[in-house]
Amino acid sequence: MKHAIILLLAAFCSLTLTAEESRNPVMMGKGRANITPEEPVLMSGYEARKTPSTGVHDELFATALCFSDEGSRVLIITTDVIGFSHQVNDEIMQEISAATGIGTEQIMLTAAHNHGAPSIRTYSDNATPENRRYLQSLREKLVKISVEASADLQPVKIGIGKGYCSMNINRRAKFADGGIWLGRNQDGPCDHEVTIVKIENMQGKLLALHVNWPCHGTTGGQENYKITGDWPGLTARYLEKHLGDEVIIGVTDGASGDINPIYGPGDNFDEIEAMGANLGEEVLGRLPGIVAQPAYGINALQRTIHLPGKKQNETHFPQEEYETGPDVEIRLAAVKIGNIVFAGVSGELMTELGMELKETSPYSGTIVVTHCNGSSGYICTDEAYDEGGYEVKVTRLMPGAGDTLVQQVSEMVNLL
Repeated sequence: MKHAIILLLAAFCSLTLTAEESRNPVMMGKGRANITPEEPVLMSGYEARKTPSTGVHDELFATALCFSDEGSRVLIITTDVIGFSHQVNDEIMQEISAATGIGTEQIMLTAAHNHGAPSIRTYSDNATPENRRYLQSLREKLVKISVEASADLQPVKIGIGKGYCSMNINRRAKFADGGIWLGRNQDGPCDHEVTIVKIENMQGKLLALHVNWPCHGTTGGQENYKITGDWPGLTARYLEKHLGDEVIIGVTDGASGDINPIYGPGDNFDEIEAMGANLGEEVLGRLPGIVAQPAYGINALQRTIHLPGKKQNETHFPQEEYETGPDVEIRLAAVKIGNIVFAGVSGELMTELGMELKETSPYSGTIVVTHCNGSSGYICTDEAYDEGGYEVKVTRLMPGAGDTLVQQVSEMVNLL
């Protein structure tokens, strides 16, 4: 009897191991393109800039990572631009889908929200001939790197780690008139967490990194007329310098609707480069402790919601009531690769809402990615409406939008 039990256990273990060994790990392909404009263009991010760029301080890039398992593929694309309007986003995603065979519902097209990049009709349909040419070139390059990434798949190991960078700060400061405006509020909430996804081949060679940190790309201000990737681009360049150009570095913006860099805004490139170097050093220091392992299974969900809209306030002070505006379309995306979750939102989510999403997620490796698959503007907490401020003045959403969004994204993550 004893020998029979041992034989049964051995047989069971053999079957279990065979089933595990028969699973194929997630595969990944990668692509990268230089998306720096080749001629002077109007820049985005500040209304005060009325004339074209005067040069290039550092180059802009886009990256594509394609993940595949036996049943599905997903694309995660990062770009050193300010954002994509819903219309431009949809046009690009349809072109990528047609070229790769990957459904648009399995594509995350993200922008680093860099205020030192060309205008690409994020907030207006008006565009100069130079900017139209730039947008067309950008579209072609995004399709090209997506095809490259989806065609060059190999089994990979994936790991996730977290760091800390305090180079960001809450920007909702109280001014002498008693109102809230753009400044530095060191006592305000601010998410300093850096999330790093490390991807290696099966032999342990580093292939790619995905870095996520919540901070506006506004170290460069309206005084700057030179093209720059701001802190997202300079973080990637810093890491490439230390890890090698063959490593793909994608940088995304976390929930930073009310978060700015501690430096700037201005035209001091020492400060812009310092932002990239400090964040890059933190990533490099964390890399040795991140263990990459084979991942199994990919799931992806997308959802579009429409929330009550309001018109822009006349002042930055709290309002007793808000003038009704058109409903606002918000796109939500959730991608799960192994046990790592990317939660995408097509807007500028306040940091408190992003922290809540991460805290309530059943997956510790949850990454909140903003400016994803479109541009819906600011998404504020209800508390912010009681205080007023720039974000509340310009948001197109009525109070209650933040809570609804957190509920919707949390529901999607739990369905993965």
